[in-house]
Amino acid sequence: MPKMTSYTTGQFSWVDLMSSDTAAHRDFYTALFGWDYREEPADDTYVYTLFTKDGLDVAGMGGMPEPMRQAGAPSMWQSYVTVENADEAAQRARDVGGATPMGGAFDALESGRMALVADPQGAMLSVWEPRNHIGAQIVNEPGTFCWNELLTNDVEGAKRFYGDMFGWACTTSDSGGMVYTEISNDGDPNGGMMEIMEQMGPVPPHWAVYFAVEDCDTSVAKVEELGGRVNVPPTDIRPGRFAHVSDPLGAVFYVMKLNLA
Repeated sequence: MPKMTSYTTGQFSWVDLMSSDTAAHRDFYTALFGWDYREEPADDTYVYTLFTKDGLDVAGMGGMPEPMRQAGAPSMWQSYVTVENADEAAQRARDVGGATPMGGAFDALESGRMALVADPQGAMLSVWEPRNHIGAQIVNEPGTFCWNELLTNDVEGAKRFYGDMFGWACTTSDSGGMVYTEISNDGDPNGGMMEIMEQMGPVPPHWAVYFAVEDCDTSVAKVEELGGRVNVPPTDIRPGRFAHVSDPLGAVFYVMKLNLA
């Protein structure tokens, strides 16, 4: 089991769900992935949910801010990248052409310090300066996140922005007409990027989250049984068998059976 005790600067380290209905989402994801959970009140009005596997943290969930809820914003999964200093990372994002939609960095109680960053195309992720919470304590196992992928209208611009932001190296390849960019951080695989294709429809630029599963087809059937939707059916690619799905409240994510041989 790949347990994590720390993350390097520039490495994806956490995912959480901005939810329009935390009770409904809790029931869906615990049933889908077999997660347990615990709730940690931040104050009298806000509770953060930590999803766990075998007693270790794998993902989180928080309620959507009321203005976003009233505007009809969809629930969404968010990705976090570890940094040494969240304030400096937020400023760096602005300096290289991005934005910080929620202003500067802020404390997440004693867990860490973070900032929401938007790239020039509007795709958002969070930078995370860990204190008491390093991020996911297990990765790349069934029921944990295993990949983070940017869908964008400008891959070349994204390469420049994230290279300047985090020092990521990017390698683009064309396999049978499928153009894909792999990200490496300090020499290690750290996610990917691809252009939004016309057949995807009106998809905004965003960072997508992949969760590893024991069996892709079984997981897709479970998504449908629980009221979710299949957007791309189970498909074989070199890293494994994947599907693109939505939960009952519209948050999108991938499930993937990894080829580990």
